[in-house]
Amino acid sequence: MSQHDERHDTSWSANLEGPEHAASRELVVEEAVEAVERTDDGNHVNLVTHGDHGHPETYLYATLREAFDDATVEYVDQCGCGGYVTRVHV
Repeated sequence: MSQHDERHDTSWSANLEGPEHAASRELVVEEAVEAVERTDDGNHVNLVTHGDHGHPETYLYATLREAFDDATVEYVDQCGCGGYVTRVHV
């Protein structure tokens, strides 16, 4: 089982700040959705997105809310490195 297939039965963080993420907003969105799908009910995932794409509310929140009716999406903070942390409760 690869890291992208692993289920999480606790709260966890998904690092979406790599150079491949900086190069592709679509990859950030795709992997954010996959991270939420791999998070068991009653837990949350912190999505740490690359700062190059700006605030995730502008490109990620609507997709997450559409894909996951029962999940809540909340902005947490901006990292010192420039990235953004969004918490999704499943």
